[in-house]
Amino acid sequence: MASSEEKAFEIITEICTENFNSSGYKSPMEIASEIMKHPEFPMHDYSHHCLVPAVLLTAFRKKVPVSSDNFTEELETIKKRSQSVLPAYCGTHGACGAAVGAGIFFSVITKATPLSKETWSLCNGATAGALKEMADIGGPRCCKRNAFTAIRYAAKRVLQEFQCDLSCLEETECTFSKYNLECLKEDCPFYKEDSGAK
Repeated sequence: MASSEEKAFEIITEICTENFNSSGYKSPMEIASEIMKHPEFPMHDYSHHCLVPAVLLTAFRKKVPVSSDNFTEELETIKKRSQSVLPAYCGTHGACGAAVGAGIFFSVITKATPLSKETWSLCNGATAGALKEMADIGGPRCCKRNAFTAIRYAAKRVLQEFQCDLSCLEETECTFSKYNLECLKEDCPFYKEDSGAK
């Protein structure tokens, strides 16, 4: 039987693959919400470090297509890289894994390496920008809030760098505050009063 962590990564893979293969388009925020609302997906867990780059990749590859095999390979690379960003990084290392996930996304689609020039800058800048927005909101950690923040920031960079609109800049309302004892409520840009229907 798969552990809860393994199950969460399976849910991400299944839902992202379904969306990639579908005829319609969903924004990264929509795909993220679909994953988060799965009854077996956790409120807080380092699988969110994978969720962020996975949903960004899925939406991006609907606009900038690759073969199914290439998408599967990219998604697997994202999974492997994000699993090395261990739980609680936000508090123990000063770098939320969801923000690192934004950098992972850009590194995969640009095939960046430690020896790259422009793409090295883009990947690190994406992580830094997402972290700055998270820091401006403040703590304590909320995996949902940080994932939404990283996705929203990365979508802006995708539009800026690739002129590709992921349709991700609309207002997003969180429906998970009921399940988060540390919710910032009105101080969170995604908070919706009386929300909580998962």
